[in-house]
Amino acid sequence: MAESSEFSEPSLLEHLDASQLTCLNETEDHTLKSIVSNRKRNTTAAYLESDVDEQLLLSITFNQTVRIRALALHTKPEHAAQAPARIKLILNRPTLGFDDVDSSDIAQEIELTPEQVREGKPLPLRFVRFQAVNTLHIFVESNQDGEDQTRIDAIDIFGTPVAGTRDLSGLKKIED
Repeated sequence: MAESSEFSEPSLLEHLDASQLTCLNETEDHTLKSIVSNRKRNTTAAYLESDVDEQLLLSITFNQTVRIRALALHTKPEHAAQAPARIKLILNRPTLGFDDVDSSDIAQEIELTPEQVREGKPLPLRFVRFQAVNTLHIFVESNQDGEDQTRIDAIDIFGTPVAGTRDLSGLKKIED
């Protein structure tokens, strides 16, 4: 398992259900899947970028129930103006659109500092709210300098799988 030297919990990226990853308002060339599909923190040149405005709505589905302790978002220093500034975290909604965000139960709102996203440091979450997560929605409301596009170079999610749950994403129906 991937571990961050700054945070004691393992990365949960290996528990992503890649077939269920979606992001609203991403550009065709710079997608959420491009930065998390290898199931470890992105160190390639790939990045996620918003399309028509600064907002993004990431839907991250896990292949089993997890407990999330921290979240890390990273934007390279040369693109700091496009780094996320205000995010809202929403849990366990099967689908979520931009119109649904305001009427949703927000698990946590976070104001990110330029240093936090430049360094990609794990941000501790209210652990009690993140005990049984199947889907994490990250709504990026704004970026650091009010730029037209938001950019995220890497995402990492820290925590542990819930004991007694299994990865069922590989199961196939057996035909008679």
